[in-house]
Parts: sequence; C-alpha cells; structure tokens
Amino acid sequence: MKKISVLMAVIVLLFSCKNEKKEQSSLRVVTTTTMITDLVKQIGGDLIEVRGLMGSGVDPHLYKASEGDVTKLTNADIIFYNGLHLEGKLVEVFEKMKNKKTVAIADALDKSTLIGSEYFASNYDPHIWFNVDYWKKATNFVVNTLSETLPEQKDFFQANGTDYIKQLDVLKAKITNTIATLPPEKRILVTAHDAFNYFGAYFNFEVVGLQGLSTATEAGVQDVQNLAAFIKERQVKAIFVESSIPKRTIEALQAAVLSKGHQVTIGGTLYSDALGDAGTVEGTYLGMYEYNVNTIVNALK
Repeated sequence: MKKISVLMAVIVLLFSCKNEKKEQSSLRVVTTTTMITDLVKQIGGDLIEVRGLMGSGVDPHLYKASEGDVTKLTNADIIFYNGLHLEGKLVEVFEKMKNKKTVAIADALDKSTLIGSEYFASNYDPHIWFNVDYWKKATNFVVNTLSETLPEQKDFFQANGTDYIKQLDVLKAKITNTIATLPPEKRILVTAHDAFNYFGAYFNFEVVGLQGLSTATEAGVQDVQNLAAFIKERQVKAIFVESSIPKRTIEALQAAVLSKGHQVTIGGTLYSDALGDAGTVEGTYLGMYEYNVNTIVNALK
C-alpha cells in the first residue's frame, strides 16, 4: 500500500512538472481590445497563452491600465495593440516597456489608405477592424509576427491564418448579400459615436455619430439638436446604441427627434469598440460583424 502511494506521488509530481514546463514554454501574449484578442487566438491556438486586457463592453478610448494589467504587460513576450491612439491612455505604459516587443496591428496597413481624422493625434480613424480587407491584412501581420517569434511553428500559424482568411471571405460575401437587400437611400447609419466610418466607406453607408471618433469627446446640447434635425430631414427610421457606450445619449437624441415631430426607433445595440460576451456568437469578430449587419439592415428596411 505504501509503495502504491509513493508511486502515485511520483506520477503526480511528473505530471505537474510536465504541465509547468508546458506553461513556461508557451509564448505569453497580451492583447488590448477584444477584437485583437480574438484574432490572435485564432492564429496562435494552443501554442500561445493569450491574455486580453479589455473585456466585453469595455471602451478602449477611456481604458486605464490597472496594477494587474501592468503586471501582465511586464511579463508578456509580445504585446499586440491596435495603435492609431485607440488605446490613448495605455500609450504611456507601452512607452515604458522599451525592452518588450510591442506590435501595433495598424502597422499592417498603408497609412495613405486610412480615413483621416482631426480628433486623433495620429490623424487617422483607428476603427480599422470594420474594413474586412484590412482585417485580412491584420491576420497576415499576426501570422508573420508569431512566425518570426516561434519559427519552428511557422507552418502551424500560416495554416491557421489561411483558414481564418477563408472565413473572412465567407463573412464578406454574406454581409454583402445582406446589405444588398437595403436600398441605397436607406443606408444612413446614426450611432452613439463615429466608430463605423470604415464600414460606411466599405458598404456605401452615410455614417453619422453623435460623439466624435473618440468617446472622450462628449456630445453637447447643440450636437443633439443638429443631429435630430438631420434625422427628421432625412426621415431616418432607426438609430443605434453601442454596447461600450451608455445608451442615455442615444435616448436623448431620440427624445429630441420626437420633439421635432418625427418618430425614430432605437434599432438595437451594435458592437463597435468591443465584441460581445465571451462564449457567445457575438463574442467573435465573425459573429459580431454578421450580427451588426443583420441588426442594421432589419432596423432600416
């Protein structure tokens, strides 16, 4: 009986050591937004350990790193972030980590193709994930970065990247067909803030946000009144809340429109700066995008 106990103890010890070794050998990756977390997980699979700083419903424009976040960043082998000042309050933290490999997803793109903005120090709209072709480039960028870091796993990362790009192509075809059912004159998208300009340019929507590109810029009374007048003039049928922004601003806009004699409905909640809850369809980039398009088209038809 004693021999069996000793044998079991040895087996447990060996198993623990094996697991510990596996954890230590994993590439430790920290990501900022949920979109980037999802993308990196798609490419890295079980070969990397991904820790996302931001969860569902979190606004990256206003996000401040906690003490625990700083520890995660300090212990990371690679940090993937959006760039273009989306994570404005995290930039100072990144700058202090000169020995860390920090990778901006936006570096995958030709800056001359981006939408300009006077609201950001970079002069570019940072909401690049709403252009599916840009997200395909971001996919290849992540594949190359991980392949350079773990060259012995290059084939694995490339295979995952190829598979994911195929899924993005399927998504693009699906949402293009759905949007085609909405007449061009009804393609007016009014949301809480200007997160959908790349979507608008990609699918020929006129996009108007109550707040600017950054949620750090609050809408004033005059902004609400001006947009209410626009909605009445253009006979917009529905406006949209965003999951990462309090809905009171859109509710105030709805009331202002009603006071002008036009009724506009709240067409639903869109996922803009963050994905849905983990474990749900909307908790993935693919699911989020399809959900958004279905919500927009059904409300505006």
